[in-house]
Amino acid sequence: MTDRATVYHVPALLQESVDALEIKADGVYVDATYGGGGHSKEILSRLGDGRIIAFDRDADAATNVPKDRRLIFVQNNFRFMRNFLRYYGIGKVDGILADLGVSSHHFDESERGFSFRFPEAPLDMRMGRDSVLTARTVLNTYPQDKLKRIFGEYGEIKQSERLARILTESRARQSLDSAADLIEAIAPLIPKQDEKQFLAKVFQALRIEVNKETVALKHFLEQTVNVLVAGGRLSVISYHSLEDRAVKNFMKTGNVEGRGFKDFYGNEITPFKVITKKAILPGSDEIGRNSRSRSAKLRIAEKK
Repeated sequence: MTDRATVYHVPALLQESVDALEIKADGVYVDATYGGGGHSKEILSRLGDGRIIAFDRDADAATNVPKDRRLIFVQNNFRFMRNFLRYYGIGKVDGILADLGVSSHHFDESERGFSFRFPEAPLDMRMGRDSVLTARTVLNTYPQDKLKRIFGEYGEIKQSERLARILTESRARQSLDSAADLIEAIAPLIPKQDEKQFLAKVFQALRIEVNKETVALKHFLEQTVNVLVAGGRLSVISYHSLEDRAVKNFMKTGNVEGRGFKDFYGNEITPFKVITKKAILPGSDEIGRNSRSRSAKLRIAEKK
């Protein structure tokens, strides 16, 4: 890997998430969120003749891919994992790893519009630049009730109704085109003592909607049931409660809603054995080295 890959993204819980896969030298693994390639690099270091199929919808991630015949890079959304595995003649895999966090590269590149740190940045937020929907489109065209749902569900913002109303009133006067436009419009709602956290929730909600992250995660998780071999491991790192709840529910029940099913004898029917009863969190040393890892939660399950 190049130094650029390290700058692109410092992976959280690297050793723990890869250890969870119990790598076999001749195994086949999926890195569902390639990014800077840190997790794939670690998996490659433990492989012999095995293979990795890595996914990332952002073309920028392709510049981090090493020349290694054991790695196949797919520039596409991980929600299409099963289709691409079939395309490459792969029926089952021994392990799947997903780091659901946004790469540092996205937050630090002002023109991508992921961070409120760059006021003049365009309201973009697309993970894949070939997508049509942007945060600007969401803010300027979505009806008020849909904006309320997005900020309430994806940002868990209590004042989502008032926030949606302020935005629709503001855009009627002037189009919301930049981060500065958005921040100025919602200024009356931003708590002075908690400004960064509030803005982070607003931007998170928009990013999730633009990239349809909850839908993609649901489709991805559902595919793991048929893709993993018996005894195969699923290792997932999440960063906010919405993601973590879906992952936790899925590993426990086999569906993101957490609906439990029982057999005739009252035994729970689930395709997985949960390895982590409680999520694994980064230690103080890792947080000191990489502050963006502080909200990371790792959950591990094994296919029955």
